[in-house]
Formats: sequence, structure tokens, C-alpha cells
Amino acid sequence: MERQVFIRLRHRLEADPDELILLRHIAQVAGDRRYKEKLERLPIYQVSKADQSMVVLDVMKVIEAVHKSFPDLDVQTVGGSETIVEIQYPKRGLSPVLFIAVWLLLFVGAGLTVMNFHEDVSMREVHILLYEMVTGKVNRYPYLLQVPYSIGLGLGMILFFNHLFKKRFNEEPSPLEVEMFKYQLDLDHYVALHENKETTKDIHDH
Repeated sequence: MERQVFIRLRHRLEADPDELILLRHIAQVAGDRRYKEKLERLPIYQVSKADQSMVVLDVMKVIEAVHKSFPDLDVQTVGGSETIVEIQYPKRGLSPVLFIAVWLLLFVGAGLTVMNFHEDVSMREVHILLYEMVTGKVNRYPYLLQVPYSIGLGLGMILFFNHLFKKRFNEEPSPLEVEMFKYQLDLDHYVALHENKETTKDIHDH
């Protein structure tokens, strides 16, 4: 009876410095039950201090490690061809002064952006015209419209991004989260192509 297992690499993994990465950490294993548990405990990579913040584990290295311990095992791979290991080195604490400075910079920048947009589209003139259309009176400062509009603008941004500080209103991802997800995929693809030494070597050789 043919001994066959299926391995599906995970896309991304977080690891601690000096951690020993086993096959079960980076992949799902299915198939022959006699080998499944042994394969899941199979060492694949030892994280060292010489490693940078990201390491790419290619599927060929995984197959090589499996065949080294189980030469007669038929290994079938499913899904992606590499796992990106992000090493969690200790991070420096954020200075309160730096945090406040960045917060003020973003707050003032966002406020100026909104005000400049409203100035470009003559939002004040629109409010004056709407007030005159509704009440029949001319008012150069229609606060009755401007104040609810300003409050609604803030509430609309909260609903649009689906967050109020750390609180989520529903499970649907916000547009910002979708864009960050796309950016992370592009970044992972870049790392997979440029950090994989075998791929880089092949490109240079040709």
C-alpha cells in the first residue's frame, strides 16, 4: 500500500527568536495516519539571531526535510509554495511625546484636508443656498445646517471605517482594512520573491 501524505503550507507565521519551527507550525498535514503525527513534529527551521525580521520557507525545503527522515514517503503539496515567517523581536516602547506629536500632526492634517475640500466645492455657499430655499431667508451663517452636517460628517467617517477606537460595529471589514490586506499580500509576495535565496540565485544565474 502506497504511503502518501498531503501538505498544505500556511501563508504566514509569527515566531519568537531562537524558536524551533516544526512542520505543524507552518503546514497542515493529511493522509497516512501512521506518519501524520511524526511529520507534524518534524523540525523544519531553527530561528537564530542572525535572521532578519522575515524568513521565507520554501516548499522544496519542506519536502527535502520530509524525505530526509522518510525517504519512501510520497509527499503531495497543495496550495502555496512558501511560508513567510515573521520573527517577533522585542520592540522599543513608544515615547509619549512622539505619540502626541504624531497624533497632532495627523489630526491637524486631516482637519485641513476636510476644510480645503469644503472650500474647493464651496460648501458654505451651498448651505446658504439650501437655508434660503427651505426658510425663504438669507443667512450668511446657517449654523442650523452646518452644525448637524459637521456632526454627521464625523459619524459617517466612524461608520465608514467600522471602528470607534477598538470597538467594531460588525464583522464586515472596513475599506481601510481591505486596502491594508491588499498591501500585506503585495508585501508578502515581494518578500517571497526577494528573500528566497534559491529563487534569487536562479535569476542571477540566467
